[in-house]
Amino acid sequence: MTSTNETELDPDLAESFRARVGEFLEGTHDGRGLRIGIACGRFNGGITTRLLDGALAVLHDAGVDRSDITLGWVPGAFEIPLLARAMATGPRAVDAVITLGAVIRGDTGHYEVVAGECARGVQAVQLRTGVPIVFGVLTTNTVDQALERSLADETNKGRESAFTALEMVSILHQGSLAR
Repeated sequence: MTSTNETELDPDLAESFRARVGEFLEGTHDGRGLRIGIACGRFNGGITTRLLDGALAVLHDAGVDRSDITLGWVPGAFEIPLLARAMATGPRAVDAVITLGAVIRGDTGHYEVVAGECARGVQAVQLRTGVPIVFGVLTTNTVDQALERSLADETNKGRESAFTALEMVSILHQGSLAR
């Protein structure tokens, strides 16, 4: 699914709802004081490193201290949920985990199993732990699509995943949701 100008949320319209509700929660991209885990898949690592570059740039710009970023590599996307769970629940638990990798369709059904189980596992960890686990694993039909989604610009899905992680931590610590 792709967002277009016609489907994007108009910020002014969203803001107009503030006066119509009792509590209006909206996340920010301030990373100061946050601990962030990044779980990366080594398989298709040439794509993953491009996503990682984008994510790290956002985290650094948002004020996340480099000593508060934990980076871990696993063999592939299938193993990412287990590392994400360990990061979310371990002795130095993080505020959010960004998962990065690439599953590219091939000639067999392996793609469906790996992509689906990775997504299911990431969601399960997120719901079980209450820690935002952001799905930044590309699932594409071709290498060219993966390369396009990992360009070193504002369209990089690693960047998008980092922004999502910051926003989710922020919103979960606001108002009636604050722990």
